[in-house]
Formats: sequence, structure tokens, C-alpha cells
Amino acid sequence: MGQWLSWVKSNEKEILTILDNLAKKSVEVSEELINLFSDMKNADVHHTSIKKLEREADDLTRSVFAELNKTFITPLDREDIQRIASKTDDVIDFIEGISGRIISYNITSSPPYMLEIAKELSNATKELEYMISKLGNLKSNKDLINHCRKASDIEHTIDDLYRDAVGKLFETNDAITIIKLKDIYESIETASDRCVDVADVVEDIVLKYT
Repeated sequence: MGQWLSWVKSNEKEILTILDNLAKKSVEVSEELINLFSDMKNADVHHTSIKKLEREADDLTRSVFAELNKTFITPLDREDIQRIASKTDDVIDFIEGISGRIISYNITSSPPYMLEIAKELSNATKELEYMISKLGNLKSNKDLINHCRKASDIEHTIDDLYRDAVGKLFETNDAITIIKLKDIYESIETASDRCVDVADVVEDIVLKYT
């Protein structure tokens, strides 16, 4: 019986560790996106780095689901763990998609407001990483709700920047550029929405378990 309980605890720790590593990967990817917009002449180098991180994140996401499939007792509700993993992976996927569009659309200079938005998105991923790192000890971390709300505040800031960026974009008459950049702006805005999705799951967890 003791050995069985030890195995269950081991699997619980494994799942939370993988989730934490996935969250850390989202921070790495978002910081690399900042590097890309700060150094557009080497955009292809930064995109290659982002692609590598995105593949590593996919491996971590698959590992979460693999652990869930072989674990009878999970540290949190199974559906909550799945949502955190998939939504965090979505953030990373969208960032990889943004860097890919920069390359495929042959964008050679950082679009207006894009660096500011990327920095805010990076702040949001840092909030996610903090929240997810504390899931193993919810009762000792009374400030998690505040971090959930902070992620939402960041999303509102990104929404404001997005509206300013699109408004600036439509001051031009280059239809092709408008289409390309609007697609990129929408992707980065959606990435911030996914951060809020994760924060909402964490807030639900806090309310259920504390």
C-alpha cells in the first residue's frame, strides 16, 4: 500500500513539473519574440529559435497527456490540467505562427506597436509561469487570484494597443500590407487571450481547492 501511494505522489509531482516546464517554455518563446521584433535583420535566426522552442513545448504537452492517461489519481481535476496544458501550448503555437508570418510575409521592419505588444505578452506569460509553478501548494499561495487578475489586466492593455495598431494600419493605402499586418496583430492578440484562458482555469482551481 505504501509503495502504491508513493507511486501516486510521484506521478502527481511529475505532472505538475511538466506543466511548470511548459509554462517556462512560454516565457522563453515570448522573450524570443521580443528579440525578433528588436532585431528584425536577424528575424530568421529568431524564428528558428522559436520553432525549436515550440517543438519542445509540443513534446511537453504530449507528456502531460501521457501522464494523465496512466495516472489514476491526479493532483487537480483532470480537465483542468488538460485545459492548462492545451491553452499554454496554444500561446506558444500562436507565437510561433507570428514569427513564421514575419518570415513568409517578408516583413523587414517591426510593425507599429508590435514590440510594445510583444513585451506585454511576455509579461502575461510570466504571470502564467508564476501561477502554474504554485499549483502544487495552493493553500500557501494566497496571492494567486491577484496574479490571475493581473494577467487579465495585461490582456486589456494588449487590446488597447491592438486597437491603436489597427487604427494606425488603416491610415495607409497599401491593401496588401494591411492584410499581412492585420493577420499578425490578430494572432498576437489571440495569444494574449489564451493567456487569460489559462488564468481563468487557475482562478477556478483556487476557488475550488482553497
